[in-house]
Amino acid sequence: MVIRQFSLAYLTVLGCAPPQMTYIAAQAGYDFVSFRPIYMGLPGEPNFALAENKNLLRQTKEALANTGIRLLDIELARIYEGVDVHKYVPALEVAAELGGRHVLSSIWTPDRSFATEKFAELCELAKQFALTVDLEFVTFADLKNLKETVELLKNVDQENAGILIDTLHFNRSCVALEELDEVPREWFHIAHLCDGPLEIPVTRDELIHTARDGRLYAGEGGIDIAGILKRIPNVPYSIELPNLKRVKEYGYAEHAKKCLESAKNYLNSY
Repeated sequence: MVIRQFSLAYLTVLGCAPPQMTYIAAQAGYDFVSFRPIYMGLPGEPNFALAENKNLLRQTKEALANTGIRLLDIELARIYEGVDVHKYVPALEVAAELGGRHVLSSIWTPDRSFATEKFAELCELAKQFALTVDLEFVTFADLKNLKETVELLKNVDQENAGILIDTLHFNRSCVALEELDEVPREWFHIAHLCDGPLEIPVTRDELIHTARDGRLYAGEGGIDIAGILKRIPNVPYSIELPNLKRVKEYGYAEHAKKCLESAKNYLNSY
């Protein structure tokens, strides 16, 4: 019998503070949570920078201790033009303090040489906290597919570097399943799981809308989730499933529960 573990990703319950996320995850039956303690400054985004808010950090520690839920990863250490990756150190330190294992990253600059240099620097910083840095390709970012991601990771050549496969972005990037067979097994530490509409959007705005507000429960859409996951090692699945309509209909807690139930039902059928 395959033992699978699941984490509740930040975007799934967008706007929930880390303590609230933790209690929701525990109530729904998750094994982990995935926080966003790196403030990105997006419109309307709450600031959950735990390193700067000691009271919130204390409440988060209490929630983790009270529930037994563990921290899987933090996001999002973006690599963008002119970034100083040292600014991520306080968040890395908090992640380690809370027992986290991974920090997620993505590339938002077309300068591949700069991106490679800064990602390698981020990996070096994360080593002192025993964290892996897992690179996600995003269809509307500057690193858009598996081939580009593998190439960058080979150039970086850091022992704590990894790759994060998001089933939505994998599908939207039109990556062939066979490409996964060429990726070193030790690069896989975590995966993002969700479903999405069968039809792939053609514009950047539509891609962004689906990714941030229109993901579907496993089995509802047209993504070959099982085909993707069968070609990677059995790693914890962080369910990243933002859907504003479902949150309005069910509330955060019930939505999180349905995300997990649908994922388990889907995977148990294969």
